[in-house]
Amino acid sequence: MLEKYKTIYQGGQGEIVEKKSRFLADIRLVHSEEEALAFLEEIRKKYWDARHHCFAYVIGEHREIVRCSDDGEPGGTAGRPMLDVLLGEELYNTMAVVTRYFGGTLLGTGGLVRAYSKAVQGGLAASRIIEKQYGVLLEIHTDYNGVGKIQYLLGQRGIPVMESEYTDQVKLKVLLPKPETEALKAALVEATSGRVRLREAEELYFALLDGQVITGEALEA
Repeated sequence: MLEKYKTIYQGGQGEIVEKKSRFLADIRLVHSEEEALAFLEEIRKKYWDARHHCFAYVIGEHREIVRCSDDGEPGGTAGRPMLDVLLGEELYNTMAVVTRYFGGTLLGTGGLVRAYSKAVQGGLAASRIIEKQYGVLLEIHTDYNGVGKIQYLLGQRGIPVMESEYTDQVKLKVLLPKPETEALKAALVEATSGRVRLREAEELYFALLDGQVITGEALEA
């Protein structure tokens, strides 16, 4: 299980023009090769009159599936440069398709490499990228004497409170990266002089987007 990794939250599109050739880059989140091939077919139908539909994708927790295609462009001038951009940005489960409308002027090997690379960079710039972190949803039970110290400690560490319940005792649910869990537990016990009960309720991926915590299906929006 990866502790954290970067991926696409919302795909975008970039466009560049080089010597009258148009390069349209479409970026999307993909979880399987079937999804990747379906996305490629979708782009081919959308731009049915284009000359090339080059692509690159990286799929899997350990990038088990890595593919790219020049789709008729000179070998190594399109798919591999596109893949290099995705790998250079350290992205996972991401696909880029670049559609080229030929403008009548040959760009040469170097020109094609630059154009396809720039197109993907533009597509990524128009996308929303998140960093998923593997975390723990920690339940904290304490009395009213300890809650102030706990809230101060959580605020210091920037740990968001997901839920709170105030009855005869206080129950908080907080979300934090898994590697930080044991250190937080020790700090909570020390801060409350042991007047705290802790339970790891769930392990899950989460991300911060525009200052908000997102989890579950919202991560795949």
